[in-house]
Amino acid sequence: MSTIITPAHATSVADDVEQLRKAFSGWGTNEGLIISILSHRTAEQRKHIRETYASTYNEDLLKSLDKELSNDFERLVHLWTLDPSERDAYLTNEATKRWTKSNQVLVEIACTRSAHDLLLAKQAYHACFKKSIEEDVAYHTTGDFRKLLLPLVGTYRYEGSEVNMTLAKTEAKLLHEKICDKCYSDDDFIRILATRSKQQINATLNQYKNQFGKDINKDLKEDPKDEYLALLRATIKCLTYPEKYFEKVVRLAINKTGTDEGALTRVVATRAEVDMKNIKEEYQRRNSVPLEKAIAKDTRGDYEDMLLALIGCGEA
Repeated sequence: MSTIITPAHATSVADDVEQLRKAFSGWGTNEGLIISILSHRTAEQRKHIRETYASTYNEDLLKSLDKELSNDFERLVHLWTLDPSERDAYLTNEATKRWTKSNQVLVEIACTRSAHDLLLAKQAYHACFKKSIEEDVAYHTTGDFRKLLLPLVGTYRYEGSEVNMTLAKTEAKLLHEKICDKCYSDDDFIRILATRSKQQINATLNQYKNQFGKDINKDLKEDPKDEYLALLRATIKCLTYPEKYFEKVVRLAINKTGTDEGALTRVVATRAEVDMKNIKEEYQRRNSVPLEKAIAKDTRGDYEDMLLALIGCGEA
C-alpha cells in the first residue's frame, strides 16, 4: 500500500506549477515548498504538473529541478518526479552501465513490477534510449548473469490466480535436483523462475519446503560470497516476498558504516506508491524500530525531509 499523503481537497495544477516556479525564483531555492508539493502528489498528478509546467514556461520541470537542487536530495526529487515507467527505464539504463552488483536493480525491476508495468518500462526505454532493454542487458552482461537476466526482463508473465499443483510438485523436485547437482544456471532452473506466474512459483517453492524441509534460498546460500547465487536469491525474494526483499535493501543501506543513499533513494522513490506501508511494517517487525526513526537518525536536511514525506510522515 502507498504511503503518499495527498491533500484532502483537490489542488489546482496551475497553482502547483506557479508555486514551483516561485520556489526557483529569487536568491535561494525554496526546497521546503518543492517538498510540500511534489511529495504529496500522485504519479498522475505529477505527470500533469510536468506537462503544464512545460507548456507554461517552455522548459522541462526536471531540468529546472536539476539546476536548482544538488546531491542526494536532487536525485530523490528527480526520480520521484519521473513517470514510473520512465523511472524504471532510467534506472535500468543506469544499471546496465555499472558494476555487477547493479544487476540487483535489474532483478528488482524485472521481478517486482507487474507484467504490464514492465511492458510500459520497455516502451519508455525504447522512447528514451532508442533501443531495447533486452539489447542493453545482453550487451552489458555475460555468462550466467546474462543467462538469468535476459529471460527475466524479456518475459510477459501470466498474472492469473490459477495454480497447477501437480506441476508445482514436479518442478519443486526438479529445482532440488539442480541445486543438489550445483546446476544453478541450468536452463530448466532459469525457465521456471523466468516464465512461471508468481502464483505458480509460490506454490512450487512451498512444495519445495514441504518436500525437502528447507526454504530454497537456504539451499542457495552454500557460498554466500558467490554473486550469481546472491542474484538468484534476490530473484526468488523479489518474486515471492518483495516487501521482505526491499526491507533488507533498506536495512543494509541504513545499518552499515556510511549510509548507502543510492539504495535508500531507489527503494523509497520506486515503492512509496506501491507497497511502502508493507515495507515499513516489515522493517518494524524485523528491527523493532520504526523506519522513519531509522531514516531520521541516518539522514539530514532536505533529503531527510523528502524521504520522510514520501514514507507517510507529516501532513499534505
